[in-house]
Amino acid sequence: MSQRVTIASIARQAGVSVPTVSKVLNGRPGVSETTRREVEALASALGYKPRHTTRPAPSHLVDFVISGLDTQWASALLTGAQAEAARRGKDLVVTATHGSPVGGAHWVDHLVTRGSAGVVVVVSELLEVTERKMRQLKMPVVLLNPSGHQHRDIPTVAATDWAGSRDATEHLVALGHRRIAYITGPMDLVSHQDRLDAYRSVLSRHQIPYDPELVVTGNSLFEGGYRLTPRLLALDNPPTAILNGSDEQAYGSYRAIKDAGLAIPEDISVIGFDDVDLCQWVSPPMTTVHQPLIEMAQEATRMVIDLSEDPHAPAQNIELATTLVVRSSTGPAPRH
Repeated sequence: MSQRVTIASIARQAGVSVPTVSKVLNGRPGVSETTRREVEALASALGYKPRHTTRPAPSHLVDFVISGLDTQWASALLTGAQAEAARRGKDLVVTATHGSPVGGAHWVDHLVTRGSAGVVVVVSELLEVTERKMRQLKMPVVLLNPSGHQHRDIPTVAATDWAGSRDATEHLVALGHRRIAYITGPMDLVSHQDRLDAYRSVLSRHQIPYDPELVVTGNSLFEGGYRLTPRLLALDNPPTAILNGSDEQAYGSYRAIKDAGLAIPEDISVIGFDDVDLCQWVSPPMTTVHQPLIEMAQEATRMVIDLSEDPHAPAQNIELATTLVVRSSTGPAPRH
């Protein structure tokens, strides 16, 4: 019978102390990345199996990481996450990254010290070192993914961006629009790539020539729409409709169109994306693509809690359907 591989035997072969090997194998902080990788590789090669498999008591904390908290989009996501966490008897710990990638090794160590059950991440970029450490610690992570960015083995919850953009573009074509502009969000995000692809697909299906002058890229906030809409209106052959990458960006278009002395939708139609409360408050009420943001956050929080309580629980990539909500900001193309 072959001799059992122990922490002590791994320590001897690795040339490190038994406490160091114990920290690595139990996912605790305080070990350099180089040493951690070497010990893990040696343990795997030797076929090490832990003696005990008792799971610790479930934590009452769920971390929710988001790029910022100052938009209605973020508010809807937090509402959904908080509702599901409370339903499951958990407390939500919210971290705003303000656009930076999610943490580094020290951030993961802090999660361990705090005793988080798992993490819902709502940012476009997860640092590779963070992703690797969280896999090592076997800490559940779910990517709440309105940005559309894919991360290998991490379960995700997203919306059907391509279908939403398709429906919005088809709506404008059915109203007689042929000069349809698109103000996208950041094009390094897969969601905005998918939406632009759907827009181009609809134009092609209806034999409407694609004009690159009608596609401009900005941020997804008010400033993006307000700054770029005048550029579209100044074209020799301006658009009769504008699609936007978000509702707040579309509100920026509203303001720029009204500053130019034009009327919505008589002179130009506008469509947003998300369906936040803003859409019902503006004048005229905004046609938009509804993303089920609250339901997406609820689903992501449910998944991470399930995984924290049962590591064998299904961890899937889920897409929730978008729907076009037609209000008063779209109308027939004007006749010139």
